Amino acid sequence: MSIPMTGLVAYNKALADFQSTQKSVAKSTVNLQREIPTVQKSFGETLTESIKEVNNLQQAKNDMITSFASGETQNVHELMISMQKASVAMNLTSAVRNKVIEAYKEMSKLQF
Repeated sequence: MSIPMTGLVAYNKALADFQSTQKSVAKSTVNLQREIPTVQKSFGETLTESIKEVNNLQQAKNDMITSFASGETQNVHELMISMQKASVAMNLTSAVRNKVIEAYKEMSKLQF
């Protein structure tokens, strides 16, 4: 077998592998599209769930602070992570609230 023939065999094998992989990806994409639920949440539901999640993070932070202060746990790392998560969530919620209020004010200035 010569060198050009070896290259051609390797090319054909790589091409066959690529085509089989492409077919399997196409099949998995079709399966994923069937599994995606088409139910969409309203803005109000999404907002309510987000606020509940922020509240849950705040409650978890308060529970961890109480647990740490009473001496039940000594894990400072988890306490700090919990406090940062709650802080970031609250800051994001405040920023979203401020943007919504700003948009409302702009809308109220419009004349119809």
